[in-house]
Amino acid sequence: MIHKSVDQAQKASSCSQQSCPSQQSQNDAAKQQMEMEAMIKSNLAKIKNKIFVLSGKGGVGKSSVSANLATSLAKKGYKTGLMDVDVHGPSIAQMFGMKDLLDIDPGTKLLLPKQINENLKVVTVQALMQDKDQAIIWRGPAKTGIIKQFVGSVCWGELDFLIIDAPPGTGDEPLTVIQTIPDAKGIIVTTPQEVALADIRKSISFCKTVKMETLGVLENMAGYTCPHCNQFIDLFKSGGGEKTAKAQGLNFLGSIPFDTRVVASGDDGVPLMTYEADGPFKQAFTKVVDNILKQIEG
Repeated sequence: MIHKSVDQAQKASSCSQQSCPSQQSQNDAAKQQMEMEAMIKSNLAKIKNKIFVLSGKGGVGKSSVSANLATSLAKKGYKTGLMDVDVHGPSIAQMFGMKDLLDIDPGTKLLLPKQINENLKVVTVQALMQDKDQAIIWRGPAKTGIIKQFVGSVCWGELDFLIIDAPPGTGDEPLTVIQTIPDAKGIIVTTPQEVALADIRKSISFCKTVKMETLGVLENMAGYTCPHCNQFIDLFKSGGGEKTAKAQGLNFLGSIPFDTRVVASGDDGVPLMTYEADGPFKQAFTKVVDNILKQIEG
């Protein structure tokens, strides 16, 4: 706009913050951000322990580990929440048979997690989508926003543990989790072969860079017992997770064998650790959970 005089230009530019639309928009955004930060702080204060399950490699079983870890803790009597922040490839909804959309609390207007049982509640982006097969095509800011909402705008209540299931890599989602939940402690999941170990060394570097305490390395799919001849087979070699943990000065949480029942239980919507039946997988996973609790509880 061209003004006829300096006085006119000064008057035009002296609009108050309240009357200037762009400034008002900025003020509203700042206010919303402050409110969200307050809600995040309030929710996190009610959660005793936050465990972040991550890996630089996809396909190593982070989601099945997260699901069975949350299930195990809940069975032990701990109030447990499970938060799936894998925006583009969420698996937790399927693993717990979640078919309905999440509800909103009419009083607080907060999102209500899916109550799996008395001690376990779950939130995943999949439970916000009408079409389960729709691709989520989001850039970084949108992913950052949904993760913060999962922490601050969800009615988690009092929890002993919050398990966070992350997508592979060291990008937006893991970084947002660390920035939003600074006292989270990491569990790094790998399979024994070098291709996977090379990627989890990047995850270890990530944890050190962001100064996140790491509970240790968990080796998944470490071997398989043939149901026909009972011979033990190293599907992806063996021992790589433990060697990497020692080389990096980290605790080794244990090795979990491959079990076809994990696949079936995930498809059926009931994590394997829900069942009472014993076996190599349950024995190994129970030891892993015990190792985690020993570190946390001292």
